[in-house]
Amino acid sequence: MNILVTGSGGQLGHALRRASVASADRYFFTDVAGDDTLRLDITDREAVERFVREHAIGAVVNCAAYTDVERAEEDAERAELLNATAAGHLARAMKGVGGLLVHVSTDYVFDGTANRPCTEEAPTAPRSVYGATKLHGEEEVLASGCRYVILRTAWLYSEIGRNFLRTMLRLTEEKEVLRVVFDQTGTPTYAGDLAEAIFDIVEHRKYEGREGIYHFSDEGVCSWYDFARAIAEYAGNTSCDIRPCHSDEFPSKAVRPAYSVLDKTKIKETFGIVIPHWTDSLRKCIGNIEKEK
Repeated sequence: MNILVTGSGGQLGHALRRASVASADRYFFTDVAGDDTLRLDITDREAVERFVREHAIGAVVNCAAYTDVERAEEDAERAELLNATAAGHLARAMKGVGGLLVHVSTDYVFDGTANRPCTEEAPTAPRSVYGATKLHGEEEVLASGCRYVILRTAWLYSEIGRNFLRTMLRLTEEKEVLRVVFDQTGTPTYAGDLAEAIFDIVEHRKYEGREGIYHFSDEGVCSWYDFARAIAEYAGNTSCDIRPCHSDEFPSKAVRPAYSVLDKTKIKETFGIVIPHWTDSLRKCIGNIEKEK
C-alpha cells in the first residue's frame, strides 16, 4: 500500500520516518516546505486530490498541524485552515478512493476540569483557539464519511524541533534557578512511541473494522514541574534549582488544560499495544540526544 505522511518535517513525521524503515509499504513523506521531502500544501484541496490520485495513495497519516498554542489566539484563521480545513481535504480525498486517514489530534479538545483520565467519550469543550481548531478538524474527518483513526495525544516531545524537553535541557544547563508550573497535570509523550503505535496499526492493518477515536500518550502522570525535574536529573543538570509555581505567575493568551490525562484503555485493548512509562521513554530520548552530540 502507498501511504502519504503529511507534516513529515515535524517531530512525529520525523519519528514515523524512522519507524517505517523496514515497512513492506511505500511511504511518501511530504511537507509544505519540501526541503528534503516531497512538497505538498494540504490547504490546497486540488493539490491533495491530485497527489492522492497520481501516487495511488491508500492511506494518509496526517502529522501536519498548527501547534503554536499562544500564537493561535491571534492567528485563528491560519490555525483553522491548517488544523480543520486541511484535515477535511485529506479526509475527503481518502473518502474518494476508499482509503484510510490516520489523523492526530490533542488533549486540548477537553476543558481540563476533569479529575480522572479522559476517555474517548468524555465531553469536548476546548478553551483555546488551538483546541477549538483541532476539534473542528476531528469534526471535518467525521463528516467526510471516510475510514478514519483519530489519535488524541498530549505533551509531545522528541529529539528534534521545539518542545519542552529541549527547552528544559537548555535552561537547566544555563540557569541557577528555574520556575516551572506544577498545577497543570498530564502525561509526556515521546513522539517515537506514538509513531511506533501508528506504524503498528497501519502496517498490520489492525484498523480494519476498528475505525474510530482513540487516545494515546505514554503511561503515568505528572506535572510540568515533575517533568522538568526528571529531565534535569536524567541529563545530569543537577546544579539548577527547579522550583514549583502556579500557572497564573506566567500569564498567557491561551487557556491550557489544568488536567488532561488521557485514558488509554481503548487503544490498548483494541490493538494490543503496549505503552511505555513516560520516565522510561524520557531516558531513551535524552540518551539519543547525548549520542548525537
